[in-house]
Amino acid sequence: MTERRFNEEEVAAIFERAAEAQHVTQSPLASREGMTLTQLQEIGREVGIPPEQLAEAAKSIQLAPRPTSRTFLGLPIGVGLAVDLDRKLSNDEWERFVVDLRETFDARGKVSSEGSFRQWTNGNLQALLEPTATGHRIRIRTTKGDARGLMTGGIAMVGFAAAAAIGKAVLGDGNDPGMLSSLATLATMGAVMFGAGGFRLPGWARLRGRQMEEVTARVAAIAGSEPTDDHSGKR
Repeated sequence: MTERRFNEEEVAAIFERAAEAQHVTQSPLASREGMTLTQLQEIGREVGIPPEQLAEAAKSIQLAPRPTSRTFLGLPIGVGLAVDLDRKLSNDEWERFVVDLRETFDARGKVSSEGSFRQWTNGNLQALLEPTATGHRIRIRTTKGDARGLMTGGIAMVGFAAAAAIGKAVLGDGNDPGMLSSLATLATMGAVMFGAGGFRLPGWARLRGRQMEEVTARVAAIAGSEPTDDHSGKR
């Protein structure tokens, strides 16, 4: 009789129950510090999951891309993505990665290096290659540089128009048609400026996030194969 195979939901349920049992027997300090792979494998043995499967799952979690974002008034003005590679990129692989960046973002950019650190930059768009204990980390990030200025300027114009209108009303001079028309125009211009800065942000953030996911997936696939050059990461 063949041994039963557990699907993803069953494996998750097994580990949930195992973690609950472990939480009861461990001290709060151990719970706050988390659990090592060795501890997970010990639990896995108790519920019949091979250590190799847990090691592979832990590796996939460790190497999974980690997105980041920056917001202004609830709108995304910056996006980023970091992914750890389980080995160092060679010189040839780094150069191929730069070519991919240029094609993906349609930008030539500039390449620079300092010691074991490398980067490709094009304005606010940055791709960094950083050393880790087991290989390299790729970190890509960018910001929508003009969005914050447009939105802040728009808010300031609307606020000034509103404050001026209130001030005129308090002074009993709120019936001046010319002044009211000017303030309304100023407020409208401010709203348009705010919209120009904020309207495009969600679509821009989705596009940049998708591009970052695609380019990091390709470099992760390169790192998962045999190296094509030395592993020094520098010439």
